[in-house]
Amino acid sequence: MPLLLANAMSDQLIPVYGDGHNVRDWIYVDDHCRAILLTLRKARAGATYNIGARNERRNIDVAKSVLDRLGKPHSLLTFVKDRPGHDRRYAIDSSLIESELGWKPRETWESGLSKTIEWYQANCDWVERARSGAYREFYAQQYGSEVAAP
Repeated sequence: MPLLLANAMSDQLIPVYGDGHNVRDWIYVDDHCRAILLTLRKARAGATYNIGARNERRNIDVAKSVLDRLGKPHSLLTFVKDRPGHDRRYAIDSSLIESELGWKPRETWESGLSKTIEWYQANCDWVERARSGAYREFYAQQYGSEVAAP
């Protein structure tokens, strides 16, 4: 999503692996963070809680949705060779966290995508610094050169 949004906003080509039919379950960042915090506080010892939003989408459909919302042409999409062994679908069964801990995502696919796009549009300077590597200078100034930037 970061590369997709940043490239789309600056009218740069957007790479899509293979035929774009790889499927992922998309979750809004705040929902994911809430689920992690909940498991830290209330999880059963030894249990494994998968976190998913039941928002499976093909990568090509995600890319087209972003372009449509930004009013950008689909011609920005460029298909690139898929990685060897790239999974066609990542399936998430989030039923355990839902049933045991009562967690559910608050955002729908549509609302989460809208909020994500709005954040990127409101933080263009941050995105550009992250893309250019300029954030390393910020970390060095704030924390000294002995601290590696993430």
